[in-house]
Amino acid sequence: MYALIETGGKQYRVEKDSVLFIEKLDAAEGDTVTFEKVLLVSGEGGVQVGSPLVANAKVTGKVLKQGRSKKITVFKYKPKKNYKKKQGHRQPFTRVVIDSIEA
Repeated sequence: MYALIETGGKQYRVEKDSVLFIEKLDAAEGDTVTFEKVLLVSGEGGVQVGSPLVANAKVTGKVLKQGRSKKITVFKYKPKKNYKKKQGHRQPFTRVVIDSIEA
């Protein structure tokens, strides 16, 4: 059984016990989170496709870790104009393990 969920402006295909790195959520480590935006559920009864969401479907998971990814370097410049700008960025993430899919 798998489902398609939407969180943080992105869509993810999830199964039971799968681990996701998603956009930062306001939850502490060990908390349970519920994803209400379920776009598709596939199981023993076939495939249910929502328009846009599947009714009475939810996916629950547990927050494993809050963190920040590796640093990337953003370098902007314009040739022949003596314009250079160097900047770094670390994107925050939340690591979630999926506990159950209910349809």
